[in-house]
Amino acid sequence: MKALILFSGGVDSTTCLAMAVDKYGSDNVVALSVGYGQKHSKELEAAERIAAHYGVTLRRLDLAAIFEGSDCSLLSSSSQKIPQESYAEQLKKNDGAPVSTYVPFRNGLFLASAASIALSMGCGEIWYGAHSDDAAGNAYPDCSSDFNEAINRAIYVGSSCELKVVAPFIGMTKAQVVAKGLSLNAPYKYTWSCYVGADKPCGMCGTCRDRAAAFAANGAADPALTIEENV
Repeated sequence: MKALILFSGGVDSTTCLAMAVDKYGSDNVVALSVGYGQKHSKELEAAERIAAHYGVTLRRLDLAAIFEGSDCSLLSSSSQKIPQESYAEQLKKNDGAPVSTYVPFRNGLFLASAASIALSMGCGEIWYGAHSDDAAGNAYPDCSSDFNEAINRAIYVGSSCELKVVAPFIGMTKAQVVAKGLSLNAPYKYTWSCYVGADKPCGMCGTCRDRAAAFAANGAADPALTIEENV
């Protein structure tokens, strides 16, 4: 089996990569890093470091043009500021709508694109790191179990039953994801999650807060916060 991993360079996708390499070996794993018009390149740089750490092939894809016109606060084209509060706090104000850092149908687009690449490279699986915390409260609807089941079915049928989507964390919390990665010695010191592209993680945006809580729940320090280890 050969697997393609949707790879952002963050905690979840790095844990996916660690699991796939552990299962199939680095020669049978391909990482796909996608540019979508982010406000910074930190996560793309992290993806390069981690792919090199594992010795896996890294493919790059630029889909920024598709999101032109979106006012998602993650995008360089947006004038919105990235919220400096938890997802729960943001959702209280949204009346059921996704958070402002939801990139419109990003996972759907990424997985569809990955399907074409995976088939051309002889892969039988696409892995991605959606987990239950991101889906909670409709913060990121394309991380939900319903979405995963639908996109998996579409890709399986559309690939003539040659390609499956693997979402190992779809029913797990981020703390459980981190626990799995720690057990596999995932190189979290190289990862980048923060939505702000400063020299150090801001510690205040939704993903920084979720990440800190996940490591704390495991009684572990976040190695990415130690500058000397993160260079």
